[in-house]
Amino acid sequence: MRRIYIVAVREFLEMLKTKAFLLGVFVVPIVMVGALSFTGRLQKKMVSGPQETRTVAVTDHSGELGEEIGRLLEEHNKWNTTKKVLVESIAPPPEGLEGLTKRTKERVKKRELVGYLVVPQDVLGEAGRAQYYSRGDNLAELNVFHTVRNALNNAATNTRCVRRGISPQVIKDVRRKIPVDNNSVTAKPGKKQGGLPVKMMVPFFFMLLMFAGTVGANQHLLTSVIEEKNSRVIEVILSSVSPFQFMAGKILGLSAVSLMTVCIWGLVAYGTAAYHGMGDIVNTANIGFFLIYFVLGFLLFSSIFAAIGSACNTLKEAQSFMMPVMMVLMVPMMGWLYFSQHPMGVWAVALSFIPPVSPMVMILRLAARPDLPPLQIAASIILLAASVPLVMWVSARIFRVGILMYGKPASLRELHRWLRQK
Repeated sequence: MRRIYIVAVREFLEMLKTKAFLLGVFVVPIVMVGALSFTGRLQKKMVSGPQETRTVAVTDHSGELGEEIGRLLEEHNKWNTTKKVLVESIAPPPEGLEGLTKRTKERVKKRELVGYLVVPQDVLGEAGRAQYYSRGDNLAELNVFHTVRNALNNAATNTRCVRRGISPQVIKDVRRKIPVDNNSVTAKPGKKQGGLPVKMMVPFFFMLLMFAGTVGANQHLLTSVIEEKNSRVIEVILSSVSPFQFMAGKILGLSAVSLMTVCIWGLVAYGTAAYHGMGDIVNTANIGFFLIYFVLGFLLFSSIFAAIGSACNTLKEAQSFMMPVMMVLMVPMMGWLYFSQHPMGVWAVALSFIPPVSPMVMILRLAARPDLPPLQIAASIILLAASVPLVMWVSARIFRVGILMYGKPASLRELHRWLRQK
């Protein structure tokens, strides 16, 4: 145990001297604070800041909806000062619609107009269908389309009601919306709550923090094992410690560095959120669960990375073994939105009990829904904790042989033989 401790301390101190650690500890938090502050200001600007006014041309062949569409969009502009949509009414030409449509579409292509709405004469009939033309190459234009479409449908509804003798005031009263205040029963009084986009990013941030901490340190572990193997330094080291002691010491030393790094990142992110009055978006219990899952997940994957490094002579050779490991790590990242929106879904629950992916899947679920069934949380942690010594034992069997093997990279058959070798 003492020798494992000595190797771990050496690895810890050596890692502290690297440029990668210094950049991770000092530069990443600065970038993180800047990114969070910029995102907050950008969201504030989207709500209250200036924005370019967009113009939509409207040709109304029915003669009934054009004026009402303009009125509804003016009402929309009163409540959406940063997303104004102006209407340019174009009367139907006597020579026909084809020439007008062609000229107006050219204006849309030149960005003189955001869109062009053509309302046919029979638009209020059962088969009525309007046509809208736009460049369709950005999200802002799609938002304008939805605004114009809503105005057209509301104008058609109002016109149909007037035809049936319903007064405009009655229509206005019927369509009047009721404002609803969204209150959280778990929020502390006087605390500002983050909006839905911010809350949706909390699970992603937890997962990204775990992914970065795991992959970053283990890449260093893989590289250092291969370098020490090729430089034959490992032969001198193994004269004083056993292969298992050396592997365990390197893993523990790097796990301490990685844990310290993610704690710094997490504290900076939490402090920035609290400074902006959004400290309540993070459940404090999840911080404890994050540390548990991170440590167990790191030990599991670092054992795998150490075994891969011992079985290869170059980083190029290690890439073939790394691909399936990275694919496993990418599963939660590819499905993070599903797991965070459906924390009790079948796939989310099932993957919570598969050790390689359970750390990130569980932290996604916990960040999205802190009140997960305690039995699921306990079972997930127990399975993950039980798998760590098993994976370390398998990796140690491979490490003790592979670390002293040189030449061609090991095949799967050779790895199996090393595993069974006594």
